[in-house]
Amino acid sequence: MKNKVVIITGASSGIGKATALAFASNGAKVVLAARSEDKLTAIKSEIEKAGRLCLTVKCDVSKEEECSLLIAKTINHYKKIDVLINNAGISMRALFEKSELSVIKNVMDVNFWGTVYCTKFALPYLLKSKGSVVGVSSIAGYVGLPARTGYSASKFAMHGFLESLRTENLENNLHVLIACPGFTASNIRNSALVADGSRQGESPRKETKMMSAAEVAEEIYAAIKSRKQKIVLTTEGKLAVFFSKWMPKVLQSMVFNKMKKEPDSPLK
Repeated sequence: MKNKVVIITGASSGIGKATALAFASNGAKVVLAARSEDKLTAIKSEIEKAGRLCLTVKCDVSKEEECSLLIAKTINHYKKIDVLINNAGISMRALFEKSELSVIKNVMDVNFWGTVYCTKFALPYLLKSKGSVVGVSSIAGYVGLPARTGYSASKFAMHGFLESLRTENLENNLHVLIACPGFTASNIRNSALVADGSRQGESPRKETKMMSAAEVAEEIYAAIKSRKQKIVLTTEGKLAVFFSKWMPKVLQSMVFNKMKKEPDSPLK
C-alpha cells in the first residue's frame, strides 16, 4: 500500500480513524473525510508527526455536492485514487411503528446514498488505477435487526449496490470489498438515532467486550491488500450469517430475544 492514495469517509472516529492510521502506518497517502474539522485536524497532526502524508476534507456524505468536492480535492492534491473506503455511517434504535420517517431517510442518506455518491465520483479514477471500492457494512446487511429497520435496510442496499458494481466490472479489474465487522467498540451506538431523530446518547451494549476498531482496521487492510470480496468478523457475526442462510426462523428468535434483553430495549 506504499504511496497508494486512500480515501476514508467517516474518518474522524472509530473504525474510520483506526483504518486511516493503519493505512498511513503502511505508507499510504490518506485522505480523511468527515463532518468534524477539529477531529480531522487532530488525526492529521498525528499522522504527519509520523512522517506520513495526509489530506483532510470536511464532508457530509449525505450531500451529493460535498462528495463530488471530496473526490475533486483528492485528484487535485494527489492526482489519483487507489482505494475508496465508504465507512461513514449512522445507526438507529427504535421500532419502525414509532419512528419518524425522517429517521429512516437520514440513515439511508448517509449509509447508502453516501456510498453511492462517493463511489460514483471516484469510479473513473478507480477504474484507471484498477483500485478498490470498499463498503464498511454490518451483520445487519445479512440479518434484519429489530428496532434497526432503517439501518438494516441501508446495509442491505449497500450490499446489493456493491455486488452489482463488482459484477459490472469483472473485466475491468475493479476490486470491490464488502466488510462486515459485527459489533465493534465505537461511538456508533452513542450517536444512534431514536424514534424522534434525537441521539441515543448511551450505548446499550458493553463496548469493552467487543472487537476493537484497531482490530477491525487491520482486517480491512489485509482484505484490501489481498483483494478479497467479503469479510465477516467475529464468531457471533459468522454464526449469524450461517444461520440466516440455513435456519432463518431460529435466527429470528435468537436475534429478537437478544435485542429484547438490551437495557431500555424498544422491544419491551
